[in-house]
Amino acid sequence: MLVLSRENIEQIYTMKDCLEDVEHVFREHMLGNVTTPVRTAIDHPKYGATSLYMPSYLETEDYVAVKIISIFPENHKHDIKALQSVIVLTEAKTGTHVAMMDASLLTIMRTGASSGVATKYLAKETAQSCAVLGCGAQSIGQIQAVMEVRPLTNIYLYNRTREKADEMKQTLLSLYPEWQGEITVMDDANEAVANAEIVICSTKATSPLFDGTRLRPGTHINAIGAFLPHMQEVDLTTVQNSKVVVDTLEGAWHEAGDLLIPIESGEWSFEQMHAELGDILIGKKPGRENDEEITLYKSVGVAYLDTAVAKTVYERAKANGIGTEISL
Repeated sequence: MLVLSRENIEQIYTMKDCLEDVEHVFREHMLGNVTTPVRTAIDHPKYGATSLYMPSYLETEDYVAVKIISIFPENHKHDIKALQSVIVLTEAKTGTHVAMMDASLLTIMRTGASSGVATKYLAKETAQSCAVLGCGAQSIGQIQAVMEVRPLTNIYLYNRTREKADEMKQTLLSLYPEWQGEITVMDDANEAVANAEIVICSTKATSPLFDGTRLRPGTHINAIGAFLPHMQEVDLTTVQNSKVVVDTLEGAWHEAGDLLIPIESGEWSFEQMHAELGDILIGKKPGRENDEEITLYKSVGVAYLDTAVAKTVYERAKANGIGTEISL
């Protein structure tokens, strides 16, 4: 078995690679070549935390993977990462477990790439401004992916604790030293949204982050932080006024609080949903149709994204002699 660390992965895998893998596997899913049971979520109320177990099988690629991810928001008190995860990759021809890899970076990348693909097809082609609500671990992947598909000139950062937004600004400046755009830390989420053509929601909020009436016509929203039924980042106004696209209907039905809460109140239904993202990628449904409509991409995450990226990372690591071989 090949063991791959975060540092190993950083040597051989980029956001551009990840965007290609994610778009490809969304198409494979729509063609029926992917098997993905609904993930198992185990809550830890004692610690305000969640553990997720996420299996999937890519038939055409002959790989199976299981990702185990823990999300412990209070870990910062102990100087431990809030998001920790590993992927075990299995070659499906013989059932041989070929790799185990750190998945914290890959989770950030593939979640970002999912939003990046959605942005590619749903944001205005001329969009140049982006508001980021929530500057935690996931937000960097979101920003990196959007910057790959749209030529951003302005980024507005908002975080409940301003210090984290300031830290994110410095991180972005160090990652993109040649970028000529402007980064502004905002004290109000509504003001950030009002300035943006693309909005990223990347928090664990249980109540809406902004007033949907502040959205500009033509805005695209990536809502990726709320991954359990009681979580909510966008309000009813936003949902009702948007063309809603989800990563998978099954995942949204079980876990997307942003949609389930309005459904429970009788103010929205899945019949009003426009499409799964894959429907747009294979041409079954249109993406953005004009520069005035508001589009909302709601993602709770799906395991076949992990299998797709893990497969590429493993094969590239083998080809380049990267990682540590162990015997079990």
